[in-house]
Amino acid sequence: MFEKQYDVIVVGGGHAGAEAVAAAANMGSKTLLVTMNLQTIGQMSCNPAMGGIAKGQIVREIDALGGYSGVITDKSAIQFKMLNKSKGPAMWSPRAQNDRMRFAEEWRLALERTPNVDFYQEMVSGLLVEGDKVVGVRTSLGIDIKAKAVVLTNGTFLNGLIHIGEKQFGGGRAGEKAATGITEQLSDFGFESGRMKTGTPPRVDGRSLDYSKMIVQPGDSNPEKFSYLNTQKLTEQRDCHMTHTSALVHDLLREGFDRSPMFNGRIKSIGPRYCPSIEDKINRFADKDAHQIFVEPEGWHTVEVYVNGFSTSLPEDVQYKALKSVVGFESVKFFRPGYAIEYDYFPPTQLKHTLETKVIENLYFAGQINGTTGYEEAASQGLMAGINAHLKINEKESFILKRDEAYIGVLIDDLITKGTEEPYRMFTSRAEYRTLLRQDNADLRLTPRSFDLGLAGEERLKRMERKLTNSEKFVEFFKTTSYTPEEMNPILEEVSSATVKQSDKMFKVFSRPKVTMEHMLRLAAVSDFVNEHELDTEVLEQAEIQVKYSGYIAKEKNNADKLLRLENIKIPDDFDYRKLKSLSYEAREKLEAIRPVTISQASRISGVSPSDISVLLVFLGR
Repeated sequence: MFEKQYDVIVVGGGHAGAEAVAAAANMGSKTLLVTMNLQTIGQMSCNPAMGGIAKGQIVREIDALGGYSGVITDKSAIQFKMLNKSKGPAMWSPRAQNDRMRFAEEWRLALERTPNVDFYQEMVSGLLVEGDKVVGVRTSLGIDIKAKAVVLTNGTFLNGLIHIGEKQFGGGRAGEKAATGITEQLSDFGFESGRMKTGTPPRVDGRSLDYSKMIVQPGDSNPEKFSYLNTQKLTEQRDCHMTHTSALVHDLLREGFDRSPMFNGRIKSIGPRYCPSIEDKINRFADKDAHQIFVEPEGWHTVEVYVNGFSTSLPEDVQYKALKSVVGFESVKFFRPGYAIEYDYFPPTQLKHTLETKVIENLYFAGQINGTTGYEEAASQGLMAGINAHLKINEKESFILKRDEAYIGVLIDDLITKGTEEPYRMFTSRAEYRTLLRQDNADLRLTPRSFDLGLAGEERLKRMERKLTNSEKFVEFFKTTSYTPEEMNPILEEVSSATVKQSDKMFKVFSRPKVTMEHMLRLAAVSDFVNEHELDTEVLEQAEIQVKYSGYIAKEKNNADKLLRLENIKIPDDFDYRKLKSLSYEAREKLEAIRPVTISQASRISGVSPSDISVLLVFLGR
């Protein structure tokens, strides 16, 4: 039934698993995807959207590295928005609403078109391990399948338990059974495990809603896209809508709190801090009489609607009664109620930067098994695990992104260095170098590295090089070309900026906050340069950011270079921290447990103080 031995087996077909399969296979590994349901590859288990604050940057990075998420998002998008456009470019974050069914279909078809990929539908109940090395998997039918490396991307399925009010039943997702056996086996091998919780809102019939009572939330008038490849931009979009809860809705929900698994002790695990359930919001923010509800269509043609902001595990009758009191939902019909789900995860401090486990060689974890939440966080881990699994079995140098290179680097470093006791979600505030890690320059940062790996093709690299060359030429043009007061002052007066008395370089006046590229294009010399060199909107945007934020960018690069010096000071794998009596007890304990690879990583471990780092530097210097 199977190859004698696969190079890589990926367990689970969610966002992490799909990206892991694509990466390993595209690099040349014979890869098998084993999942419990081949119809749900790339399934959007929760909201039908990709991107958002910091998450949009991650999707752009996945795309620049040759992953599929950006392309598939573009192919299945029904609406596009660039969030935070009123703030600086470090905060701009792309987000798309997607057609849920098309998204999963596009993922399935993309993997079927990828050479080196085999598929098998069954539950993996355990791993095949010889010594301290994984050599394959065992299925629930007792079939052993051999592999050089295994990537576990089990999502919420490991001993998954679904809660709706006082009812609970095993499952990894609505209508799908839980996965068993793996947690217990890994615990026997010495892995530490824990429980986490997430939840989802009701899905309702859009025909039963009164949209005239809601606030329309349209997409951008000139929508962009995620992929740096030649995917199509949206020419038409579907509107979302917004409404609010009320004091009445909150009172109706409170009536069911005594039957809520969150409050009666049935759920003991921790849920996502930044995506709380509606009952959690009411409890934590008791002074608020209203919370926003975003009404999101699930696709182009379906009537199913996702009620964003109303995630809940309350009894179904309480959910229904309360939702009927939301403006626009007076005649609502349910497709299915919301629910909470508890599942097993493994604290990620048990991993290396490659996402390989420290306990079992050639075994990789990616996605919610590592304590993260979100499609984008999962997909990026899957991509990195797939890349590193291929590199490891081919005895090549591992691929690790640093904190100043990508949000993906920040994510993985946070997980393995700091760990997490609650579902980890990426935010721009987690990155020290967010001016460097913008959504617009992910291709410039990562495409050359992807090309070296064999993931990015010639076409992608050439597009990136053209963008870089043209952007640099345009910035240099502003540095070397002057304006006259006669042509510049009308623009400056228009934006209420101080006028000029003599000619100067365009770079200087373009750096002013209120002067935009749109203003500069009104200057004949600028317009002629753009037309002569056929510069597209990506180049115009890139040049404007480079001009306006040059000081911030230079400062962050300088700080990153300083940190790089500590990154270059390696700590031996077998280093014995116990012999350094000058280290604090907590530092010794944390350093022994996490085993940092560099001084820089050691400095980011909670409980390791600057004085502890000084002790390490002195000792390693000797």
